[in-house]
Amino acid sequence: MSHLTAINTIMNRQDAKNAKEENKRCLGKVYLVGAGPGDPGLMTLKGKGLLECADVVVYDALVSPQILLMINPQAEKIDAGKRSGRHSLLQEETTQLLIEKAQTQAVVVRLKGGDPFVFGRGGEEMEDLLRAGVPVEVVPGVTSGIAAPAYAGIPLTHRAYSSSVTFVTGHESVGKYRPAVNWQAIAHGSETIVVYMGIHNLPYIVEEFTAAEMSPQTPVALVRWGTRPEQEELIGTLETIVSQVEESGFEAPAIAVIGNIVKLHAVLSGCRPC
Repeated sequence: MSHLTAINTIMNRQDAKNAKEENKRCLGKVYLVGAGPGDPGLMTLKGKGLLECADVVVYDALVSPQILLMINPQAEKIDAGKRSGRHSLLQEETTQLLIEKAQTQAVVVRLKGGDPFVFGRGGEEMEDLLRAGVPVEVVPGVTSGIAAPAYAGIPLTHRAYSSSVTFVTGHESVGKYRPAVNWQAIAHGSETIVVYMGIHNLPYIVEEFTAAEMSPQTPVALVRWGTRPEQEELIGTLETIVSQVEESGFEAPAIAVIGNIVKLHAVLSGCRPC
């Protein structure tokens, strides 16, 4: 190798290294932002500020139209929504999209319904982004498991009814060898049980609770479209709720609240927020 060739080789390597370092410096930042359950008044100030200055917003299906109106009009908006049986983007595609957008845009917002870290796959997305060298920040949101019962007049704790709460998903990952949720243990684990995404599996969940000798008269509340103007509730018991859902055509998205705390719905539901 000639002296000139050696110098050119060293310079090319240095140029490549400098370009790599420059690319690192040019990486944008991804913000995992919780949009809350629907009521735009429950959007955090920090989350709203990020939407107003975002370059790209990748949003989920359950983000309400009023919150989407907060997005910077010049921002690129991408629907990555997931609903039961209908996926706009696969999870891997969504994460790859965020990585790609962070290469060219400064503020990339991943807008998720509720809270990113409460059954929102935020932890999975953050892991993949950090592994790819993309800076990430989490902006928590109000989760539907707290807000929807509150708007329905159901406090999750009350000194006369409940001093413990369990949050559990009713919709587990497809392809699992066996269910990871031990419903019979949960039946006696706390006084109030909040089930996310459990409408489709409700007959099975009720069957498991009944097998665990939970009283058939245990009150159950289903809250659909919690905190939104179209919010509706269906109140029953473990013994009746499945047939009530079938007869009324009650559908997802909804959360279920199970326990004696549901009795307060009759007392407190008349004071729903405006």
